[in-house]
Amino acid sequence: MCFRCLLKRIYNSLNLICMEGMSLIKNQFLELLDQDEEFRLAVAAKLGITAINQKLDKILENQEKLWLEVKSLREGQEKLWQNVEKLWLEVKSLREGQEKLWIEVRSLRENQEKLWLEQRKMSKDLHDALTALQRTTLTEEEEASEVVAHRLRREFGIELQISPLHVDSKEVDLYASKDDFCVIGEATTRLGKRLVIELDEKVEYIMRKKPELLKPRYVKVIYTIVALGEAIEEAKQRGIWVLTWKEELTPITVHTAPNKK
Repeated sequence: MCFRCLLKRIYNSLNLICMEGMSLIKNQFLELLDQDEEFRLAVAAKLGITAINQKLDKILENQEKLWLEVKSLREGQEKLWQNVEKLWLEVKSLREGQEKLWIEVRSLRENQEKLWLEQRKMSKDLHDALTALQRTTLTEEEEASEVVAHRLRREFGIELQISPLHVDSKEVDLYASKDDFCVIGEATTRLGKRLVIELDEKVEYIMRKKPELLKPRYVKVIYTIVALGEAIEEAKQRGIWVLTWKEELTPITVHTAPNKK
């Protein structure tokens, strides 16, 4: 017999012995479980510990998963906090922008108020200027009355209180009468030809409407600051006395009213 065959027979014999031995061990183990209570309890305890260990392993595995979930939740929460922080920054930026807008609105309102104040000041200045102009005009009429009255007093020795005269819609700046004498005329800053003609037309109108105002002897007069050359010539032709505060530009003429000679 060869050596290999011998080894094979030995191996087969050992397998057989092992199988028989395992079978014998199983049978003995089962008999012990049936007959020996202490052994049975020990085996049960051993099996319980194994199950517990398995459960503990499962619990540890689940716990690890839970920690992973917690970690994921924390990361998500961190992202949420970051987003919340960004939102607060946006809100802060919006509030700052809104504050800037309110500052601009207040600035515009202040500027508008300044404009209103400036406009009111300009209106007041304009009103004051118009008032001053009106006062200047009144002063000019008063000055004309004084100058004309003074020249007539010096020329004829007549005391007159000169004032404006209204007849219907017509008005003359200078009028005064005493006994059979009267003076009638205008006061102006700048004398043109048209005003000379208008004075003659007013005298004729008063003569028709209020003949009692035109005395038998009367003087037509225009007091001015500046007189144009053509106005002076027209006044000479019409017998109108033109004078300034310092000189006479045309000679004084005493007219006789019709039908009052």
